[in-house]
Amino acid sequence: MRKEFVVKSIDAAPDGAPYVVVSLSSIKDLKEGTISPQSQLGGPKVMGFTNMNDMMKDLNKMLSGGGGGFGMQSGLTQLKLEMHEYKELGLSVGDKVFLELTKEETLGV
Repeated sequence: MRKEFVVKSIDAAPDGAPYVVVSLSSIKDLKEGTISPQSQLGGPKVMGFTNMNDMMKDLNKMLSGGGGGFGMQSGLTQLKLEMHEYKELGLSVGDKVFLELTKEETLGV
């Protein structure tokens, strides 16, 4: 399986380790507009509410990642690359990349 992505962001390792986290957005999501302009900018999503019940529902959604708050943003694929891999690829934000997944064929036991 081969999928097409665009590099959305490149971030340093949160723990200071020698790797980077590359966030990818699907070309299909970008074309269909399923990623909101706010999430494309990487900013936080503000959730409004009118009563306490709505606030609790929105808070649960935000904490679980459905609202793009503290959890992983929906529509993103993230890769952890070692520094030498990152330098070798020469990636920058906006680059089009392809990910190919293959399953190893094993014969016998």
